[in-house]
Amino acid sequence: MKQIFELELYGKKISFEIGRLAKQANASVFAKQGNTTVLVTAVLSDRTREGLDYFPLLVDYEERYYAAGKVPGGFIKREGRPTETAVLSGRMIDRSIRSLFEDWMRNDVHVVTTVMSVDQINPANILGINGASLALSISDIPWNGPLGAVRIGCLDGKLIVNPTEEEMLSSTLELVVAGNRGGITMVEAGAQEVSEEILVDAMELANEAIRQIVDFIEKICAEVGKPKVQLQAPAVICEIDEWMQKEVYNDIYKAVQINEKQPRQAAISAAQAKTETQFEESIPGSGKYIAAKMEEIVKSCVRKLLVDEKRRADGRAPDELRKITCEVDILPMTHGSALFTRGETQSLGVTTLGIVGSDDQVLDGLKLDAPSKRFILHYNFPPYSVGEVRPMRGPGRREIGHGALAEKALSPVLPTEAEFPYVVRQVSDILESNGSSSMASVCSGSMSMMAAGVPLKKQVAGIAMGLIAENGKFEILTDIQGLEDHYGDMDFKVAGTRDGVTSLQMDNKAGGINRDILTRALAQANKARMQLLDAMDAVISAPRSDVAEVAPKITTMQINPEKIRDIIGKGGAMIRSIVLASGAKIDVNDTGCVSIAAVNNESAQIAIKIIEDIVREVQAGETFVGTVTRLMTFGAFVEVLPGKEGLMHVSEISTHRIPKIESAFNVGDKVIVTVKEIDDMKRVNLSRKRILDKLDELATDSAFTDQVAIEKEREERFALLPKDEERPRHDSADRPRRDFGSDRNKEGRPARRFDRDKRN
Repeated sequence: MKQIFELELYGKKISFEIGRLAKQANASVFAKQGNTTVLVTAVLSDRTREGLDYFPLLVDYEERYYAAGKVPGGFIKREGRPTETAVLSGRMIDRSIRSLFEDWMRNDVHVVTTVMSVDQINPANILGINGASLALSISDIPWNGPLGAVRIGCLDGKLIVNPTEEEMLSSTLELVVAGNRGGITMVEAGAQEVSEEILVDAMELANEAIRQIVDFIEKICAEVGKPKVQLQAPAVICEIDEWMQKEVYNDIYKAVQINEKQPRQAAISAAQAKTETQFEESIPGSGKYIAAKMEEIVKSCVRKLLVDEKRRADGRAPDELRKITCEVDILPMTHGSALFTRGETQSLGVTTLGIVGSDDQVLDGLKLDAPSKRFILHYNFPPYSVGEVRPMRGPGRREIGHGALAEKALSPVLPTEAEFPYVVRQVSDILESNGSSSMASVCSGSMSMMAAGVPLKKQVAGIAMGLIAENGKFEILTDIQGLEDHYGDMDFKVAGTRDGVTSLQMDNKAGGINRDILTRALAQANKARMQLLDAMDAVISAPRSDVAEVAPKITTMQINPEKIRDIIGKGGAMIRSIVLASGAKIDVNDTGCVSIAAVNNESAQIAIKIIEDIVREVQAGETFVGTVTRLMTFGAFVEVLPGKEGLMHVSEISTHRIPKIESAFNVGDKVIVTVKEIDDMKRVNLSRKRILDKLDELATDSAFTDQVAIEKEREERFALLPKDEERPRHDSADRPRRDFGSDRNKEGRPARRFDRDKRN
């Protein structure tokens, strides 16, 4: 039976419809805000996946192009692989809900959010998180929800809940927060160097809104919720548990205190192998149980070391950074490169500069008139970075997510297109990884772009913070490594400049994150960020004054939009000829802005000169070295500027008589001409004869010097041309004439007579 539930949240209505669509799923919700609608379904598999060591949750975010009244691009004309926006929205939902499932669950859970209508006002991804929360809550799927999600913006210093897409264009903050009654579970933010105080205030405002959503969902669950399925928890083998606690716990406790990642992992693996050997005969097939138990003990040891003894696995203090080294110009033929190493995490950042209009990324998706991207950051995570062997395929959701976070951190300090008319592609290749490679990508990217001559407004650095909460006590950790990330309660990534935060991401498993913890974590992150910036500034503190020698030199010029067709030419012939003649790369946009990219200044100047000649108008009295393009009986057509021809009448060629035009020129000959006049029909009339007395004067101009000598030789030749050769006449006597006075013409056909009698 169809039921609709409505929530008024800070003056905006959200409705959830249950019972009409997708009824074979465990639960489905049709959520609507404004005219943006999403269908969210949740399905639980009835089979347990044996042998898995993780919870198999799959979250898909499907964008239907009909939602925006668009037909998909490409040959097939149907939706293909998810857009980057869809991947990031799916990850956001996943990160919000995953921590509220039991770790031991091994039944597949599939949550699908299908965007069915977008009004370009209300975001679909926030609606998707709330729809997923309601679907899981009213379903029979075991889940420790509900949760709620909101977006916070900052307009003119004022924080607002769920701003529209138009309001977000002028907002200095875009903060997405998801959480339950126990606290925040997920945070994603991009900002224009906002202060830590504003971030804390924004998260507290989000918490207030989230509590209203949670109360609303709990009321719906009380009315229509299903009883939860009772899944079988893993069996406990007491014999193995007791033996491991007695025989290998101390070995593991010592192992987690080994500073380096690989020796530490080897020691833990040795303890696991020792246990497997002990029980391989008495309890066959217990390997997976032992591996799971080993995870529990390692987690317990790491947390005890941190909370009880205030010591970290590698011996650092809670707020201490690992050793940092920074280098630039690692790769000689790239436009910019930098290597950032922090402990056992290493990012190689490489910058490539391209031309706007041809190298920028065209965005496909549900937004209407979405602009193309001038700044692109790609993150690569090869298996060797963690000492593993696996096939290398295209980027997965993790790579796309980490790249988007680093891109968000660096975007606020980029110059405008007017200040720097380049497309910037930044690549982060992770060569080693042991904690927070996305924040290392921010650091290497900032230094690499400065080395490439990109005029960044400020240097940007990023750091990952952690939290361990145990038995009412907690510890905030700076620069967490992989061990602390995996077994900790919070992964809190903060990036920014010396003046404020530009991006933030948090995943929290502990709950109960209050203002005090947030304030301390952000303050500790600020201190670490300043230390990172000091280390980076010691290597490169400001953008280089010019781009690299191997980088394209981009010049922009503005032309009259009506002249665009002249530059492009018929079928693109003219712009291809400019590229061929200059070696430069040319792009023209609809406003008449021409971008010229060349590897050297000489090539750029050739292209600029050709384009200037194409767009300028010929003036009477100007002198050119033109090219003969056509020969006619009455004269020669000469191209004086690209695409602009004029007529040089045979009488204007020389002071000497020219019997036939073919005796003077061939097609392709160069000739000095002056513009005699431009007539009322805008036709250009040229003369060579009128500049003959100025040849000596023109010889001092380097543009004419070589051609002057040719013209003098040509004039001497014209003086020797035979004078008795008749010039062709238009009224030649041998032209066929019609005889109106005879009955038949020359060809013998009956002549057409003019019958005066009939006319009268």
